[in-house]
Amino acid sequence: METTAQQSVRLAELLGALSYALDLTEGQPVGHCVRSTWIGMQIGRHMGLSEADLWELYYTVLLKDLGCSSNAARICELYLSDDIGFKRDFKTMGSSLPKVLGFVLTHTGRRSSLGDRLRSILNIMQNGGDIVNDLIQTRCHRGAEIAAMLRFPTAVSSGIHSLDEHWDGQGRPDRLAGQSIPVYARIALLSQVVDVFHTAAGRDAAIEEVRARRGSWFDPACVDSLEAAMAEAGFWEALESDDMANAVFDLAPARRHIEVDEDYLDDIARAFAQIVDSKSPFTAGHSERVAVYADLVAGEMGYPASRRRWLRRAALLHDIGKLGVSNSILDKNGKLDDEEWIQMRDHSAMSESILSRVPVFREMARIGGAHHERLDGRGYPRGLKGEEIEEETRIVTVADVFDALTADRPYRVAMPVDEALGIMRADIGTAFDAACFSALERAIQAVEGNLALVA
Repeated sequence: METTAQQSVRLAELLGALSYALDLTEGQPVGHCVRSTWIGMQIGRHMGLSEADLWELYYTVLLKDLGCSSNAARICELYLSDDIGFKRDFKTMGSSLPKVLGFVLTHTGRRSSLGDRLRSILNIMQNGGDIVNDLIQTRCHRGAEIAAMLRFPTAVSSGIHSLDEHWDGQGRPDRLAGQSIPVYARIALLSQVVDVFHTAAGRDAAIEEVRARRGSWFDPACVDSLEAAMAEAGFWEALESDDMANAVFDLAPARRHIEVDEDYLDDIARAFAQIVDSKSPFTAGHSERVAVYADLVAGEMGYPASRRRWLRRAALLHDIGKLGVSNSILDKNGKLDDEEWIQMRDHSAMSESILSRVPVFREMARIGGAHHERLDGRGYPRGLKGEEIEEETRIVTVADVFDALTADRPYRVAMPVDEALGIMRADIGTAFDAACFSALERAIQAVEGNLALVA
């Protein structure tokens, strides 16, 4: 018998909605992965791919950016730059030396001291090849790993891993060339470039870029299939339609053996939590720890097993909006200025917006949006107070703050547990719910007692 999840959730719609979080990290207009998928499917059909191959192509393109967060901190460190703006502009950079040099000069250390900026530029000019190799290797490997976590076959993982390979062998991460590049990767790269240039500069710009890179970046056969698709009536109108997302979700070929049951929803939540936590070295494991603490608190408060499972998913995804915040802010070793603080605060609203797109996660969107609210109304983003903040959100809030205090941050080392609890205790009734905090204390004491017995 099918579960409620199986009856109501389409895999394409679920992952398509979550792909909007990947667009944020890449600095692309919302819907980039979805639009790229539509383009890729047109190419695949004109190439004569089978329905089974189209299914794999669909999820390769839709999830091509799964590894996008894993190199964000490194980009900020190397280029002294906003990683989101850097990634956005990098996608439209040409390959000639003047264009590469111009990009480096305009995107490195713009807000840093002259000395730091010159040192970074010199390092990039001397070691640029190794730097780019490292950044792409990290992204490609991580993307393939997460695709496997999401239960996709090797062909999908391989396509994501090889996204940045070029037909002429000058791409990365493995310098593959020609037919040795997985066909899904060849189509995904072409589809990505079409959407980037079309969104930024229009149809003519996209066509010009595709033709200019035919035989160097792009498989000529893929370009020919794209040209055939573009020649069909309605190609561009469909791509520019406000209903593009639904059209893409309807395009997904059926494949019966992957069912979105409760276990799969857990895996999807955990995979995207890892994408979030990979964005900064200071948030590694944060979402999973918050999920554990929230579960322990809910258990102390008598929540049934089914609701605890739901709450774990909400905790895993509560910070998904942080994918839209630059690492220059997330990893800053010092006080945020007013503009940076506004961007940091926006992550809650972005979490709510992303989760609201997913029918099966829509109820937990309120937790993503409100986990920084306070009982006294001094939280954000809405300034909710008292009973306006639901109990499940209050649980995630105490779990979130406890983990933040007991983990290393750019501006301080981790606090001992007793010190963290003491700081939180002083804010009972203003920031934290008394019952939720008491349950957290009992849960921590029980865990520490069990660990002592094991030791």
